[in-house]
Amino acid sequence: MCKHILNAQVAIRAPCCKKFFDCPECHNESQDHPLRKTMEMAFMCKKCKKAFRKDMTTYEESDEYCPHCDNHYVIEAREPQAMIGVEGEDARIDSRMIKDDRIKENPERSLFTQKDVSDKIDTPLWQ
Repeated sequence: MCKHILNAQVAIRAPCCKKFFDCPECHNESQDHPLRKTMEMAFMCKKCKKAFRKDMTTYEESDEYCPHCDNHYVIEAREPQAMIGVEGEDARIDSRMIKDDRIKENPERSLFTQKDVSDKIDTPLWQ
């Protein structure tokens, strides 16, 4: 599982060490040599778990899909974003940090109260 690209659809085989990595950063973190560039790349689809090769010199738009399962693997990468959050106790034990977004009803406005009769019918319908 890649920590740099969250939605990686394929693993790429590094031509220098013959191992599969999700992204170049994963290769650089785990290996002590630079990633060698090549024009023929080997991929491993994460959906069907099958390997395939692509020649990058004749790469077309139709080559953006796995030839075995048609998984679209060339998509915009989602990278983890740093965010600031509030850490607190377990909400199941202490729920004081949870904001209550419910809207309180107006108790004076009801069908059963006699205070507001402006919108009720004056004469009963059954007479």
